[in-house]
Amino acid sequence: LSLVVGIMRLVNLAHGDLIVMGAYLILVLVTLLGLPPFLALVVALPVMFAIGWGLQKFLLNRTLGDDILPPLLVTFGLSIVLQNALLESFSADSQRLPTDTLTTASVAVGPLNLGVMPLLTFASAVAVIVGLNQLFYRTSLGRAFRATSDDPITASLMGIKPANIFATATGIALVIVAIAALYLGLRANFDPNVGPARLIYAFEAVIIGGLGSLWGTLVGGVIIGVAQTVGAALNPEWQILAGHLAFLAVLLVRPRGLFPRAND
Repeated sequence: LSLVVGIMRLVNLAHGDLIVMGAYLILVLVTLLGLPPFLALVVALPVMFAIGWGLQKFLLNRTLGDDILPPLLVTFGLSIVLQNALLESFSADSQRLPTDTLTTASVAVGPLNLGVMPLLTFASAVAVIVGLNQLFYRTSLGRAFRATSDDPITASLMGIKPANIFATATGIALVIVAIAALYLGLRANFDPNVGPARLIYAFEAVIIGGLGSLWGTLVGGVIIGVAQTVGAALNPEWQILAGHLAFLAVLLVRPRGLFPRAND
């Protein structure tokens, strides 16, 4: 979500539903091909990239412009379509990816026992951010991303095709969505209607970190996660509320987020 907002200024209201779609894609690969979830993710990655590339190239690019309303309306409609398509295909029953001892395993760090799955989730998030930063600042594609984000008209005069660059960015975003979908399916039950909740958490993380800041988004996610954990420890009913309160508290102090981009 931060990637798409940072490069295209596109607010994708279907982001949470795309995560759920990715979880169902991995579930299908696990069920039909008998693959373990992590291997199913490897198969799902190019599929998700192709979906993201085509979605941006043939649909979302047509909505981009000075008016932010068309992308909001189109992605809202896409969200509804995805939810109903998943509902028709998989029913409203909750699903979960098959797990093994990995989800219950822990490692001792001094007096603490840390779960292997949460550590793996966090390590994957850090690896994604490091990889994206290397892509942005060490490759010609990254230079094209930054140039197109700053000034698509001038970038097009230099031989860059903004439409293709935007499609590639969304393809990469959906690759990351697939990784998120794997951990969603391993750590919690999911059904066609949980997408909007994922979207809210993602938006809060992005806004806390500062629009377009990748490391800021990671920090935002950690803040929300810690707040929810503390809230749940105090009272299970406060878990979700605590995350939202942490989001509001950060906005009161830093309305533009913790690490806003200089040109925002």
